[in-house]
Amino acid sequence: MTGAAPRRIGIVVTDAYADEDPDHDTPLLLEALRARGVAAESVVWHDAGVDLGAFELLVIRSPWDYPERPAEFAAWLDRAAVATRVVNPPHTVRWNLDKRYLAELAHAGIRIVPTTYAETVDAAASAIAAHERVVVKPAVSAGARDTGLFEASDPRALALAARIIEAGGVAMVQPEVRELSEGREKALYAIGGIFTHAIAKGALLEAGGGLLGGVYQENPVLVEATDAERAFAADVLVAVAAATGDGVPLYARIDTVDSAEHGLCLLEVELVEPALNLHVAPAAIDTVVEAILAA
Repeated sequence: MTGAAPRRIGIVVTDAYADEDPDHDTPLLLEALRARGVAAESVVWHDAGVDLGAFELLVIRSPWDYPERPAEFAAWLDRAAVATRVVNPPHTVRWNLDKRYLAELAHAGIRIVPTTYAETVDAAASAIAAHERVVVKPAVSAGARDTGLFEASDPRALALAARIIEAGGVAMVQPEVRELSEGREKALYAIGGIFTHAIAKGALLEAGGGLLGGVYQENPVLVEATDAERAFAADVLVAVAAATGDGVPLYARIDTVDSAEHGLCLLEVELVEPALNLHVAPAAIDTVVEAILAA
């Protein structure tokens, strides 16, 4: 007589990563899950040969090339949802892909950085002119793609917004937050709705457009979160659960900045594929594994 087959869980990844932005989390999760007797393996999301229905659970972790193939990723979400259970849920993922969700959270009482969502070049020009320095970015993006920090008078600011809009997107225009330019963004992580750790990753944007050092490269450092920040993160998760109707997400990264001008603000809540930075927060590994097994 043989025992029951181990649970089979897929950790959803892609097949190539930039040298400066590797996937640190997946090897740690696979090792920890296998140590619990789970048949855990990585699953390349765009590999058509994978039988998604063979997995009891698919955990979306690092499909970081999806912004370059959004229609394909949307189709994959549809197939995966039919084949098996997926976390975070595909409905939550779709909601989170377009950063206009921030307006919905603001309406629910969550403080965000003042944002204009420009659907025309004229609207973008007006929004840019209202500030001294601005950040321009697409409503649908990841890894700071097509994101720039500019003097409002710099023609490259409007050129970037126009490029986003003319490609069929929506350009987000925000005033520069000095604390962000000083590297004071803080990412708060919650697993199953419970705060686990906080990361500071430093400044990313080069004034005049582009990224510091020319590439997207975070420098995560484990930091403390204040009681106010933890309470703010909890409020964000309540608002997310109400907005999506899917309940509290299995994993969330709540990006914040404590700004002298705007107060404690939400920059983004990442529910699709946030790096959990488990290599600098190993104490969170067991919490993530327990949440996956509970799912």
